[in-house]
Amino acid sequence: MKIAVIYENGMVYQHFGHCRAVKLYTFDDGTMTDMQVVNLNGEGHGSVAEFMSANGVEAVICGGIGAPAAKLLQDKGIELCAGVQGDADKAVMDYLMGRLKCTDVFTCADHGHHHGGECGGHCGQRLG
Repeated sequence: MKIAVIYENGMVYQHFGHCRAVKLYTFDDGTMTDMQVVNLNGEGHGSVAEFMSANGVEAVICGGIGAPAAKLLQDKGIELCAGVQGDADKAVMDYLMGRLKCTDVFTCADHGHHHGGECGGHCGQRLG
């Protein structure tokens, strides 16, 4: 199983589409076999979702994410655990143990700053 955490300085980064790095964890029969940080360009949620799909990621752990980005992951068959804060490594271990609290309400962190206060109506929407 391959799990990706939207990542910055050891922590779960809070804005999916603006992430500059992803930490990838690979597990085989419950044992971690690989862990690496991959630098991204922060080019938007479409590029991040495509990276996940191209690299065989099965689950993504992140902080804030908009409904369109969540839908892109869902359409690619990638499980999403959003609304997570704190240490990235701990989040992955909690996820594997079934203890990580995720949300199905998606938010666009910092969108007010980046879009002049407008989210185009997609912030906070639930996927159905």
